[in-house]
Amino acid sequence: MPRVLIADKLEATGIELLTAAGIEVDNRPGLKGDELKAALRAADAAIVRSQPKLTAEYFENVGKLRAIARAGVGVDNIDVPAATRQGVVVMNTPGGNTIAAAEHTIALMLALARRIPAADATMKAGGWDRNKFVGTEVAGKTLGIVGLGRIGREVARRAKGLDMRVIALDPFVTAAKAAELGLETAAHLDELLPHVDFLTLHVPLAENTKSLIGARELSLMKKSARILNVARGGIVDEHALAAALAAGTIAGAGIDVFSTEPVPPDNPLLKAPNVVLTPHLGASTLEAQENVALEAAQLIVNFLQYGHIANAVNMATVNPAELAEVRPLVDLARRLGLLQAQLAQGVIRKAALTYRGDLAGQKTRLLTAAFTAGLLEYRLSAGVNLVNAELLARERGIEIVESANPKKGDFASVFHTEVETEEGTTIAAGTLFGDQYVRLVQLGPYRMESYLDGVLLVFTHQDVPGLIGFVGTIFGTHGVNIAQMTVGRRTPGGDAIGILNLDSPPPEAALAAVKSHPNIRSLRVVKLPPAGEMPAWLG
Repeated sequence: MPRVLIADKLEATGIELLTAAGIEVDNRPGLKGDELKAALRAADAAIVRSQPKLTAEYFENVGKLRAIARAGVGVDNIDVPAATRQGVVVMNTPGGNTIAAAEHTIALMLALARRIPAADATMKAGGWDRNKFVGTEVAGKTLGIVGLGRIGREVARRAKGLDMRVIALDPFVTAAKAAELGLETAAHLDELLPHVDFLTLHVPLAENTKSLIGARELSLMKKSARILNVARGGIVDEHALAAALAAGTIAGAGIDVFSTEPVPPDNPLLKAPNVVLTPHLGASTLEAQENVALEAAQLIVNFLQYGHIANAVNMATVNPAELAEVRPLVDLARRLGLLQAQLAQGVIRKAALTYRGDLAGQKTRLLTAAFTAGLLEYRLSAGVNLVNAELLARERGIEIVESANPKKGDFASVFHTEVETEEGTTIAAGTLFGDQYVRLVQLGPYRMESYLDGVLLVFTHQDVPGLIGFVGTIFGTHGVNIAQMTVGRRTPGGDAIGILNLDSPPPEAALAAVKSHPNIRSLRVVKLPPAGEMPAWLG
């Protein structure tokens, strides 16, 4: 009989589902240290919430443990790379608390607008001061939403019901897709911030979103604006926000999540004016708790009884033997996605993938998912993998189209990709040499053969004598070594493209010097993984 450890408080309905499926339940929330390690080793699977903190040490000897289900969205408390290295599948429940988090966001917004917490505290202290607590209406006001995923969309829908104007900022949601939802869009934060009366954040905490809202961003907002964070602590710089509230350069804040939880007594927001604070209650409704409990339990039942994996953040729903067979092609597809994400200008609308030659007769679902994962992971969090990539693309209005052409050209197999944005189309194609070496064989209209790894300098130019030497001299002066060089052209002296594989990223001074050449038309630096490096979901 399989055994499941319940390592955090879980609603009874989830436990009952596991028991009804013939699974032994070890219900011991609150375990720590060696006791928790032993319990994990003895279990086939585990269910957790925001506790315990499963750091790398808990995966040093996993015993029988094969899967962990997080009853919630974030997996911040799980060292996912460590779990992956030990073959432990980590799954989450992204849909169970969506409504609760969206409603909590609206609740904070209304509490701020009508100054409800402060008025309540005054009355309970014996006061009655109606003039002191004059609020503001949200109808007719502008709500800015950063991140238009599940929760962001539910917040937008409710805000529209309150007669608010909603402007969304999401690099993967097109203006057309937003218009379908009755929303406007902004291209970047600096465009959005000056116009909002309320700003709400619904993005994961990642390297590119840490302190996304700091002193500079707050200074761009109206003095009457208010900010909301029910996403993740650390997205808003708490010290900068407290200073802005104290100085009156922002009118208020509603914060549910913090960089350190529980919040230490020296957190500056605890003493800041015009702020409503809640102790990470975004998912704390009876309905949400039951939903995520049932969803997590069902994930484990499906995994243990049928070997089915869903909502995985660290592996794909494929047979391991199948994945091993196509691993080099999956690597090629992902690298082409990463390349396209960095070369395409504007919001991505569509990716058209064509499998040519021998690829036309193979299973291409994995390759499409891998390309899409590469396309998205450049801007999204580390949670993008083969499982969720295409769904995330669809949610952002990106159309993924496949086609096959068995006719062979210069190579036995070619993976051809076209990415369409509002500003144009970017073409890139690749193949395998010797069934293992990934190569770029077309960029735009130009044919070439280039390595698809490390730092690439991609520049378009007019094919004139001395230009390549000019670039090489500049990089030599700045200590940047050129490992490989490829030039593609259609006619001598005409338009051409150059790709340099560099041993290190070039400094800005070197790039500026290269750009100064009158025959250089465009210049882009692309960063790809080193040769042979695979993402966690590929093993």
